Amino acid sequence: MTGIFTAHGFDKAGPLYLQLQHRIAGAMARGELPPGAGLPAERDMAAMTGLSRVTVRKAVEGLVARGQLVQRRGSGTFVAPKVERMEQALSLLTSFTEDMARRGRPVESRWIARSLGASAPEEVMALGLGPGDQVARLERVRVSGDLPVALERTALPADILPAPERVGHSLYAVLEATGHRPVRAVQRIFAANLGAKEAGLLGVAPGAAALRIERISHLPSGRVVEFTRSLYRGDAYDFAVELKRASEGTAT
Repeated sequence: MTGIFTAHGFDKAGPLYLQLQHRIAGAMARGELPPGAGLPAERDMAAMTGLSRVTVRKAVEGLVARGQLVQRRGSGTFVAPKVERMEQALSLLTSFTEDMARRGRPVESRWIARSLGASAPEEVMALGLGPGDQVARLERVRVSGDLPVALERTALPADILPAPERVGHSLYAVLEATGHRPVRAVQRIFAANLGAKEAGLLGVAPGAAALRIERISHLPSGRVVEFTRSLYRGDAYDFAVELKRASEGTAT
């Protein structure tokens, strides 16, 4: 590690913080700084490299923002753990629990809230409710193998889920048991950057890239039964869809 932070080799004509970033990133790529490895304290890096603490801090903050380093209050700066990217097919209507089970991965819900309350305007529109109708709300961090993957907020009509505290690992398992399992859904996917609160819950730096997904699910009767808004870590999840060539009759 000493060679990474040597004072030799810096080009004074170029941005010094970027040069230090490239050194650290290169060491991670070569395995000299493996996942979980700790970096020297900021003052020590400054002393070893001959750079100012402001320059060192800027270099480290850039790598933290990209998710390559993580900072733990009172502990220091560490190389971020290696994240295994997961892929989900958009052609299947499955729950997070079912998706992880097919991969043979453990799943956990870190609950933030399970409650009943008056519907908000956005929920009224999405669920086709009347003003003031009650909704069940679920808010949780979805975790697989100790890795926080998604922040999920779900609203359902209260008559569909009158006891939200019954939901454990899988909402869809509860809906299946009561005959309210959705069979069709429309999803919209947006690029997003995480705010400080969401980033903290997902274990990444504020501003980190994410996928925001809105799902509106329907029963066989056509009734809307679920309105879910999720934030997925951009470094952990890919979504894939199979495309087929349109027939000549539908070509445009």
